[in-house]
Amino acid sequence: MPQTHEVTNQVPPHHGYDAAADPALLEALDREGAGWSAPELHRLGVLAGSEQAAEWGRLANENEPVLHTHDRYGHRVDEVEFHPYWHELMRTAVSHGLHAAPWTQSEPGAHVARAAKFIVWSQVEAGHTCPVSMTYAAVPALRATPALAEWLEPLLASRTYDFGLRRPDTKRGLIAGMSMTEKQGGSDVRANTTTAVPAGDGTYRLTGHKWFTSAPMSDVFLTLAQAPGGLSCFLLPRVLPDGTRNRLLLQRLKDKLGNRSNASSEIEYDGAFGWLVGEEGRGVATIIEMVNTTRLDCVLGGASGMRLGLVRAVHHATHRRAFGKALIDQPLMRNVLADLALESEAATAVAMRLAGATDRVARGDSDEALLRRLGLAVTKYWVCKRAPGHAAEALECLGGNGYVEESGMPRLYREAPLSSIWEGSGNVAALDSLRAMARQPETVEAFFAEVGRAAGADRHLDAAVAGLHKQLADPAEAEYRARQLTETMALALQASLLLRHAPAAVADAFCASRLGGEHGGAYGTLPTGVDTETVLARAVTATV
Repeated sequence: MPQTHEVTNQVPPHHGYDAAADPALLEALDREGAGWSAPELHRLGVLAGSEQAAEWGRLANENEPVLHTHDRYGHRVDEVEFHPYWHELMRTAVSHGLHAAPWTQSEPGAHVARAAKFIVWSQVEAGHTCPVSMTYAAVPALRATPALAEWLEPLLASRTYDFGLRRPDTKRGLIAGMSMTEKQGGSDVRANTTTAVPAGDGTYRLTGHKWFTSAPMSDVFLTLAQAPGGLSCFLLPRVLPDGTRNRLLLQRLKDKLGNRSNASSEIEYDGAFGWLVGEEGRGVATIIEMVNTTRLDCVLGGASGMRLGLVRAVHHATHRRAFGKALIDQPLMRNVLADLALESEAATAVAMRLAGATDRVARGDSDEALLRRLGLAVTKYWVCKRAPGHAAEALECLGGNGYVEESGMPRLYREAPLSSIWEGSGNVAALDSLRAMARQPETVEAFFAEVGRAAGADRHLDAAVAGLHKQLADPAEAEYRARQLTETMALALQASLLLRHAPAAVADAFCASRLGGEHGGAYGTLPTGVDTETVLARAVTATV
């Protein structure tokens, strides 16, 4: 075939960089007490930014899991087959302690180090972080039954990824899952109809249907069922102590918008064997420890996706030319990119602050527990709500190139809504903020004490805080106003953190645009006078 034209003005592949070389992330790592983990974080970052890891993520996503309900002889097996690169992603995550490892570490800042690694490694392929997150979150729930925790914690925290259905006590490491949602209830788990009948030997037999169970090849699951004493939490192994398969029957895998490398399934419990976790009738109170911890990972995942979208957009704009100069030198494109950068920085700052609170709570800090309770609720709502729009704008920065699968941007775009839906969609998260304030008024004091550390630093923040006090003093139609109130609280928390810790160019632009009314409904509507040079310099990835 004759050559008809020369291909020019193409952007080089975005490979060969350190994904951990993120100033906002590294600064937060230091101030939250985990600077000691920076060398490992950078090693993981170099791998995350490599062409090899990009192939792992791409092929794991394109070659989706396959359900095998029976073997060739007709025996029920209920197994899911994954692409080999899924296992590479999981092996890397587990070996670097992105799962339950921090719960058994003595170093202060262990949960912060884990959060930073989660943000970096999630950028390769977000799907596999679901079982990683659930394994992390299972530990605090299991501690409601010390005997189970003593047995399983070392295996859940093991840095060895040991895939395959075998007896838990014969494996070198375990992965945990969670199964709560039923068709008739959704987020209203108290409407669950799955039953748990005592077997007379301290165990229970569960019967019912779970409409959404993520990562069904996990080794153990926390689930909810109606016991004689009310809705209760149970631990179900996939393989029983005698080596036979538990009666967890996989009905089908979900055909999802995104998160396609990860298997999500419908499960039937047909007299499934389970151990009670906590007390009968206290199922929600027990499993909420797992839910709150996975909500932290929703925020981390949102921050991760924003960072990935931002650096890809900046990389493209740096190398692509239009109308006589590089895209990044076009004033309007700089406005868009800087706006995306502000959102990413704010998400990272608040995610890492909450990771720091989690670490201190694990070490007995009751004040941080109050901040974490309310701060996590408002932040989960806002950061995860912002992620889809951020992904869409980052994709648009690449134009038609971004709409093509080879760019990787469609995968990011499809993944973005998940964090907002997982562990309670927008309304659930906003209403949970109200619930936290009503049930624990001291969480409000903790929240304002944290935000107040930046009092006087910016007039827009001061005005927003004063407005919040007035809104909280007026309980009329609180549920109707829940989203607006939660949004303002999240923005105030982010602004306070940026004013205290980020460059002035970042903090001032964030406050003016997000709290000062100097912003439109779309990204790229920052006011004049923003120091875009300083803002965008923090989003450039250099080849290593």
